[in-house]
Amino acid sequence: MDTEERISIIKEVGEEILTVEELKKLLETKDHPIAYDGFEPSGQMHIAQGILRAINVNKMIKAGCRFKMWVADWFGWMNNKLGGDLEKIRVAGDYMVEVWKVSGMKTEHVEFLWAKDVMADDEYWKKVVQIARNSTVQRIVRCSQIMGRKESEQLSAAQIFYPCMQCADIFHLKADITQLGMDQRKVNILAREVGPKLGYGKPVVVSHHMLMGLSEPKTEIKDAAERAIELKMSKSKPDTAIFMTDTAEDIKRKISKAYCPEKKVEENPIMEYCRYIIFEKFDVLEIKRPDKFGGSLSIEGYSQLEKLYAEGKIHPMDLKNSVAEKLDELLEPVRKHFATNAKAKKLLEDVRSFEITR
Repeated sequence: MDTEERISIIKEVGEEILTVEELKKLLETKDHPIAYDGFEPSGQMHIAQGILRAINVNKMIKAGCRFKMWVADWFGWMNNKLGGDLEKIRVAGDYMVEVWKVSGMKTEHVEFLWAKDVMADDEYWKKVVQIARNSTVQRIVRCSQIMGRKESEQLSAAQIFYPCMQCADIFHLKADITQLGMDQRKVNILAREVGPKLGYGKPVVVSHHMLMGLSEPKTEIKDAAERAIELKMSKSKPDTAIFMTDTAEDIKRKISKAYCPEKKVEENPIMEYCRYIIFEKFDVLEIKRPDKFGGSLSIEGYSQLEKLYAEGKIHPMDLKNSVAEKLDELLEPVRKHFATNAKAKKLLEDVRSFEITR
């Protein structure tokens, strides 16, 4: 695979790449650059973290990257997830890794690392302090959106130095590529600015799309960070997201209630599910329609679906029914694993028993 082919695959992941020129130079000089992403364990995993994350990680691996997944247990503790109970957060971290193993992610090519394992490392904390010394408090507060927080929220002291630690993670993991969501953009830009000053280099930022929640989007949401805040709140509003072990009945109920205005393609969560999940996993989406409306349709790709839906040739409920069936098909192996594997079953039971906080 030549450099242009590798870049083309990574472009399928990156809604924004900073910068394509730097990515090209990196791929020309390094066969297997290190890419990383990190997650706070904070409750049950929804489909964007599970299936969509697996799709994107697999593409990065296909493009030749070594992928490091950072299980950010200390970050969840600092951010008051699961009531600030570090042991519960670690159980949730084990659960997340277990989900990824059966979600289609090529975990044999992914290195799972825990924040807890570097907290006694003096070199890590030197990086944190170096970043803090080269940043203003105002700049760090502006990065608070990476935690699913608004700048207007009152932050604890722990949450103030959270962005410095996340920035340090990039350098400590020797990541060439930060492959996180668009909501993490501000801290990745910080890393690009302070990295060269501190002798760590400038990471390439490949930011993936943030999947919408199932409810009608709020008109005041302006960017991916604000969208991420709404999506992260879905764990306390379970009908606004599909979770990885939802039953067929759960999926059908949630999808049937989802926001999906007729003929509207943009800001439509069902269309987003089709674009970023369904057509990444299936070649064809069968839309079952009554004979009086033309009968069933075989849709071969998102662009065809987008055109037909915008023209009003597909009714929202017919689309919803088809999407629910495909999502159920995708999640069946995950449900089966968590129902039959003793370790996985216990992890899920524990996580479901935890009170979700933010």
